[in-house]
Amino acid sequence: MSRFNWKRWVPPVVLLALFLAFVVWLNQVDKVALISREGQTFEKGVVTEILRDNIQPDGSRVGEQLVRIRMTTGELKGREIETTSSSGFLFGAPCTVGMRVVVMQSLSGDTVVSSVYSQDREMQIIAFALLYLVALCVIGGWKGAKGSLGLIFTFGCILLVYLPMVYRGWSPFWSAVLVCAVTTVVTLWLLGGPTRKTLVATAGTVVGVVMAGVSASMFSFATGITGWNVSDIESLMSLWSTSGIQVGGLLFSGLLISALGAMMDVGMSIASSMAEIQGQSPDISRRELFQAGMRVGRDMMGTDSNTLILAFAGGSVSMLVLDYAYDLPWLQIINSNNIGIAIMQGLSGSFGVILCVPATVAIATVLYTMSRGKRRRQPEELAGTNRQEEG
Repeated sequence: MSRFNWKRWVPPVVLLALFLAFVVWLNQVDKVALISREGQTFEKGVVTEILRDNIQPDGSRVGEQLVRIRMTTGELKGREIETTSSSGFLFGAPCTVGMRVVVMQSLSGDTVVSSVYSQDREMQIIAFALLYLVALCVIGGWKGAKGSLGLIFTFGCILLVYLPMVYRGWSPFWSAVLVCAVTTVVTLWLLGGPTRKTLVATAGTVVGVVMAGVSASMFSFATGITGWNVSDIESLMSLWSTSGIQVGGLLFSGLLISALGAMMDVGMSIASSMAEIQGQSPDISRRELFQAGMRVGRDMMGTDSNTLILAFAGGSVSMLVLDYAYDLPWLQIINSNNIGIAIMQGLSGSFGVILCVPATVAIATVLYTMSRGKRRRQPEELAGTNRQEEG
């Protein structure tokens, strides 16, 4: 038992230590300051009084609010200041007495220039995230707890691995492939352990993610839509000129990360189903096992491909409503960059899901039946040995 535990836990611990060392080295990067923020801070405060409101009789807001705020953090903690809030949809907040807000301050000696940046949502966001993890653990049990660890690991990889790699000038596409592969291995290993099922699901997921990227690249070549056609390209150009970030690959790397969840779902579901089929019918032929896996995969293709298309379509609802309201002509809509990018993301991700199915089924068929020949040869070899002894 001790030998088994040694082989089970030492390799993952060593790999985790090496991975953590890589993460520490990767995050030792000096960022180039794009704008000067000297003296500027964001601090918390509580609205104590509305000195001048900007609400109109029809309920709209015009101009700015003048409010008094008691600061709870920063150099002015405990003091009350008068500041303004634009009360706009993107900046400021429609302040009310008792509201917790974030104040943007610029300090220069005794001079303080401040304004309300937004409502303070930090605790609400953290509370909802914790509530989700608690619900996942309570309803999912031990599997849910492992899923929570996998989710936290994935989120940490995006922040601490993918972003530093891209900032260092590495290829966003291959950085996303690496992150997807690592997070898939860890997440599925936590859920299934070091088994053939985990290996099958991991291999199928990685194949699906890469195929989604290949499909997006082919779409880009055919339509001329690239990562340089995104709406915030002007801001990204400054990163390209100062830090050498490969801006053109960000669009495709984002596609891979967004499609990872669906690929992982397809890979693990097919791997688990085929493992159950093979376990219930050990003598099933490879052809029959492959056909059974494809029947399971076909049932998943429609729902999971729709999931990605609907997800990207849902993210473009505001744009679609504006296009509909302005009654834009068909040629203008279908040839706009934003519509083209949304179509590329939905279709390429769905291509990845579709191609993930046969790849996972083929890998599972080979791995699940790999040791069958050895088991069948053992009785024959034993019978031959007995005949030799009798002779």
